[in-house]
Amino acid sequence: MSASRAASVIVPAHNEAGYLADCLHAVLASDLGDAQIEILLVANGCTDDTARIARDIGVRAAVPLHVIETPQGGKLHALRLGDQAALYGTRIYLDADVLVTAGLIAGLIGALADDAPRYASGVPCIAPARSAVTRAYARFWKTLPFVRQIAPGFGLFAVNAAGRERWGDWPQIVSDDTFVRLHFAPSERLRVAHGYSWPMVEGFGNLVRVRRRQDRGVAEIAARYPQLLRNDDKGGVGAAGLARRALRDPLGFAVYGGVALATKLPGQGGWVRGR
Repeated sequence: MSASRAASVIVPAHNEAGYLADCLHAVLASDLGDAQIEILLVANGCTDDTARIARDIGVRAAVPLHVIETPQGGKLHALRLGDQAALYGTRIYLDADVLVTAGLIAGLIGALADDAPRYASGVPCIAPARSAVTRAYARFWKTLPFVRQIAPGFGLFAVNAAGRERWGDWPQIVSDDTFVRLHFAPSERLRVAHGYSWPMVEGFGNLVRVRRRQDRGVAEIAARYPQLLRNDDKGGVGAAGLARRALRDPLGFAVYGGVALATKLPGQGGWVRGR
């Protein structure tokens, strides 16, 4: 098997017992064609059944599924451990609450079969929300330029071996997906036609906490890695664009604006998961 047709799928998981089985089953149901994968589930600081669930699934899996347990929490630490154990140069970093469609993994591997540094992701689809607030927020949020760009990469992003060389060890940062995406010029990013489902957190308070974390992550990268901002192509909405969106969806605009205003108030620091 050529290394260019193989990938290590790294799944950091902290207390993801409620989501993990669906995530892993979706990966294992992938139509890989002639591609090959291994799955590295990194259970970091878990106090639930995350590791046991992964092991039970791994016993019956048709591809190697390795479970790495560490008492130390933290997504970046989990990513480091996953990279250290990975067999293949192409890396697919997957959040444990994301569901891939059948063709996405093979599509990513094919897109990244290149000697030049490349970054890739799929087409994100926001999973149906239970709360009316989250549904309204998501409806407005998915019209924004960042979400509609080629490969925003939230929840799932992948790089080939040359792309992974763009950075060394994972730094202790808030926004790992932004950090990686901005290591690549827009022309180096690829969007695979296959999709994945990404859940948004439920309720106004959780949306505020996660939005505050996201804003802090972007500001942190701007402060610590200003050279990466040259690759930022998300653009802004502008007053006219915001007004058009507000007219089309006044409720979504009101919820989105309320969350944005609430993030300016004092709140929890550090990493938060929002659920």
